[in-house]
Amino acid sequence: MALAEEKSSSSVVRLYDHIKDRAISFSFKPGERINEVDLAKKLGASRTPLREALNRLTAEGLLTFERGRGFFCRDLKPREIFELYQLRSTLEVASARLACELATDDELDAVKKFLVETGSDRGALSSEKLVEFDEIFHEYIVSFTRNSEMARVLKNVNERIKFFRWIDMDNRRNETQHEHRNILQAICARDADKAGELMQRHITCRLDQITAAVKEGYARIYMGTEGLD
Repeated sequence: MALAEEKSSSSVVRLYDHIKDRAISFSFKPGERINEVDLAKKLGASRTPLREALNRLTAEGLLTFERGRGFFCRDLKPREIFELYQLRSTLEVASARLACELATDDELDAVKKFLVETGSDRGALSSEKLVEFDEIFHEYIVSFTRNSEMARVLKNVNERIKFFRWIDMDNRRNETQHEHRNILQAICARDADKAGELMQRHITCRLDQITAAVKEGYARIYMGTEGLD
C-alpha cells in the first residue's frame, strides 16, 4: 500500500514538473483549453494523477479552471503581470531591509562570491540563464529574512512572471548585475533605507513597459520564434 502511494505521488510530481514547464513557457497557447485525454496519452499518465497535477498548478496561478469546461492555459494579461510586479516589489523591498538587520557576514560573503562567479561573459548567456541567476540572487536576499512564507510567495511570483522576464532580460542584461552589486553593497553597509530604495528601483516596471513586452511575447508565441534570444 505504501509503495503504491509512493509511486502515485512520484507520478504526480513528474506530471506537475512537466506541465509547469509548459505552462511557464507558454507551450500551451494563452487561453488554450487543455485536452486532458490527449495530454494523458502523450504523457503516458492516468487521469487521476494528471488531474491532481493540473489542480495544483491552477491553485498556483499557472493554469485556470472553468467549471464544466476544464483547464486552460492562463492568458498573458498586462494588468495581472503589473500587479504581480507590485507584489514582488513590496515583498523584496521588505526583504532587503530585513536582510540589513538579519543577514550574517558569512551569508553576505556567499552572495558576493555568487555575483563574482556569474558576472563574466553575460552577453553570451541566454536570457533563460540570466533570469535563473537573477532569481538565485533575489532568493538569497529573501532567505535572510528567515521567513519561509515570504520565500514561498516570491517563488510563486517568479514562476508566474518568468516568461515576461525572459523577454525583459534581453533589454536589461547589462544593467542587472551592476544593480545587484549596488543592492548587496547597501545591505553589507546595513543601510536599510538605501537597500530598500535600490531594490524598489531595480524591480519596478511601468504598465506601458509590461504591455510592450506582452505584445512581444504574443508575437513570439504565435509566430513560432525559436527560443528567446
